[in-house]
Amino acid sequence: MFPESSNVTWYSYEDCKVTADWLLSYTSVRPLVGIVCGSGLGGLADMLKDQQVINYNDIPNFPQSTVHGHAGKLVFGTLKGKACVCMQGRFHLYEGYPIQKTTMPIRVFKLMGVQTMILTNAAGGLNQDFTVGDIMVIKDHINIPGFAGNNPLVGPNDERFGVRFPCMSDAYDRGLQQLAHDVAAELGFSAFMREGVYSVLGGPSFETIAECRMLRLLGADAVGMSTVPEVIIARHCGMRVFALSLITNQAVMDYDSEKKANHEEVLETGKQRAKDLEKLVSTMVSRVELDNNTLQ
Repeated sequence: MFPESSNVTWYSYEDCKVTADWLLSYTSVRPLVGIVCGSGLGGLADMLKDQQVINYNDIPNFPQSTVHGHAGKLVFGTLKGKACVCMQGRFHLYEGYPIQKTTMPIRVFKLMGVQTMILTNAAGGLNQDFTVGDIMVIKDHINIPGFAGNNPLVGPNDERFGVRFPCMSDAYDRGLQQLAHDVAAELGFSAFMREGVYSVLGGPSFETIAECRMLRLLGADAVGMSTVPEVIIARHCGMRVFALSLITNQAVMDYDSEKKANHEEVLETGKQRAKDLEKLVSTMVSRVELDNNTLQ
């Protein structure tokens, strides 16, 4: 076990390479696809064949997952013949980690050879046309913590990872978005497939009614506490990104409503829709051509 240094707030290229090299020495898998599982969605990792599982607390430099519904394991294996690494449990600002720490695994994945990142999350639905159990393909995001300077790229920039000022207008790969819709149509999932803008907040408290109304006015369709920092780092590193939200609860928008958001509802919805989401992602992975980043 490798002790976590409490005074480390960001990781250098060399730090990430130490972790990547350690993982590459541990597993024979050379992953080309990285998958991050959101709350209650860890079953995606269970789909991998010939699994090699590593606990986060055994990995040098790795943060530890502290949230119920996040297992805290790195799973290597193949999915539909593609070499993958899957995070069963991610890291969040509300756990007390600096934002550079929460995104460190994405850089490690890059150094291990990952070309495409698939990120999932549980989110509250702001769009009143959405219902609980819908799957939203993320086409764009609103980075509220970033407005206050809480961006994972704050600090020294290492050109070996990416440029100082990366573009985010193309953060979510349009080819992969289209693939998701095509696959959903084939699987008969179109009735609960949506597309929209995801807004991230710091958490861990759920949003007030006024905050939900504000986010909807800004153009957000769903709100959550993750994903966006990982997307920023993945794009900074030049990886393709696809992300989706499972709408696990309806955000409360009415002062007369008796509804209250709670984490148990999030996990329960994840359990109910998990198989469909797993089928969607695994079918997508089977069709991604990774050598030259084109679709089959």
